Amino acid sequence: MAIRFDGKVAIVTGAGGGLGRAHALELAKRGAKVVINDLGGAVDGTGGNSQAAEAVVAEIKAAGGTAIANGASVADDAGVAHLVKQTMEAFGRIDILVANAGILRDKSFSKMELKDFDAVMAVHLMGTVKPCKAMWQIMRDQQYGRIVVTTSSTGLYGNFGQTNYGAAKLSLVGFMNTLKLEGAKDNIKVNAVCPVAGTRMTENLMPPNVLEMLKPEYVTPGVVYLASEEAPTGVILTAAAGVFAAAQIEETDGVNLGHKATADDVAANWAKIADFATAKHYFQGSEQSQKFFARLQDPPLVG
Repeated sequence: MAIRFDGKVAIVTGAGGGLGRAHALELAKRGAKVVINDLGGAVDGTGGNSQAAEAVVAEIKAAGGTAIANGASVADDAGVAHLVKQTMEAFGRIDILVANAGILRDKSFSKMELKDFDAVMAVHLMGTVKPCKAMWQIMRDQQYGRIVVTTSSTGLYGNFGQTNYGAAKLSLVGFMNTLKLEGAKDNIKVNAVCPVAGTRMTENLMPPNVLEMLKPEYVTPGVVYLASEEAPTGVILTAAAGVFAAAQIEETDGVNLGHKATADDVAANWAKIADFATAKHYFQGSEQSQKFFARLQDPPLVG
């Protein structure tokens, strides 16, 4: 049975082009009323106009869908408040948030200025937190919500010249991991997408033939699934070129070295400590604590 969003209202941030546009078009095609949020600025976050958002709204309307445009910066408190107010006045509910807006300020850490760090954190991290906070109670009252945050392989694994971007992107996984727990009782599911796509942010990094393989719309099916009623929660979905995979943080079983252990003992037992053969993924932090208490039942290797 096809995934549908009839009667549902979706906000997609950074939806004036690239991934956000692709997500918004498909959500609208499947029946959602969509709010196209886009500041319309440059890749580094400067400037802004409403042309990009209005163009996507026109595309959706031409295809018979329903959409409105919003030009707020997701990093601005007043702008986010207006985004939520405008959506509620137009449609009366908010079911889905796809937090996709982002900027780049790439430089090696030695050359990066703190203002470049602050700007990227403000848009990626707080530009996700602020819309989530502004609509959280609405979703709780509805007993329904689907939130998709956008992480990156830079956050999960690193990439030279992107300390600010990597820090911001992995912080969203931490945000998701707790939000999924707090939202569970109210049927609010929170997931992360980790995309690779040819967009404004990557067009100068890849040759044309590779960009053709990495169209944004090839990522969108995964995002639409994460925004659906059938969605899981607390998942990192990686996606590129029609290939989909899942990522997760794992932890080894570890060893009980005992209270008398020294740094030399840690070094001597490093192979056992870092043996991922039986590593596990935890759904919440208390499971790690349970593991530690379980290991305490083992005879200590030192002393």
